Amino acid sequence: MALVRQFEANLLLLDHPADSLTRHQWSYLHQRTSGYIGSLASLFKQAAHHAIEIGTERLKPAILDQVRIDHGAEIEYAGCAR
Repeated sequence: MALVRQFEANLLLLDHPADSLTRHQWSYLHQRTSGYIGSLASLFKQAAHHAIEIGTERLKPAILDQVRIDHGAEIEYAGCAR
């Protein structure tokens, strides 16, 4: 959770509530990234860019779900979803 909090604190999104992902989505983020820091960093970066592009300025689960990260993390997450 501390790592998610650090990544979230560094987001430069105008409408993103502080600690919202840390409090409500940390388990999803861990599953989604298989606990890999690089995968988490990639997910945050790509999701933030996408949020800015669509004008949301906030990371929501629906935005996180649209981001594709590294192959290994995606395969592991797909295996967990079964």
